[in-house]
Amino acid sequence: MKMNTQMKMATAAIVMALPMALPTAVHAQEFPLVAGDYSSVAGIYVKDGGEFKYANHLAGDWTRVQEFAKSKGWISDYKILINEYPRDGEPTIYLMSTFSNIADAAEVERRNKAYSAFMKSTVEQQISESGNRAEYRTVKSSMLLREYKPR
Repeated sequence: MKMNTQMKMATAAIVMALPMALPTAVHAQEFPLVAGDYSSVAGIYVKDGGEFKYANHLAGDWTRVQEFAKSKGWISDYKILINEYPRDGEPTIYLMSTFSNIADAAEVERRNKAYSAFMKSTVEQQISESGNRAEYRTVKSSMLLREYKPR
């Protein structure tokens, strides 16, 4: 009988101490990676003979728009990555823009208006110009990646 009471008291002491030990145990089991910035990556296939024309576009308008977005704090970085050894059907260029958060619908509208004012063109003109680049490039893929860093 005495042993049974001691066991009950010991069990009660453990159960009472558990809430104090639990935060330490949960903390020790946190996911080992921390979410960071997003990167939007477009995979572009440039047709034979279109390299110089597309390089001019990237060095001109594309870079100008990226710098505008960077100046507004909408992106933190951008890169043009060349696939030096593309396999058949793979993109030859990757265009990457890095940002900390995804804009909501209202923010997208504000940004579109700001882009149009900056470019001094309408959305219709911008879409038409993008379509004109189809003569020498094709968008093959698009990804949204998120960086994770160790804790």
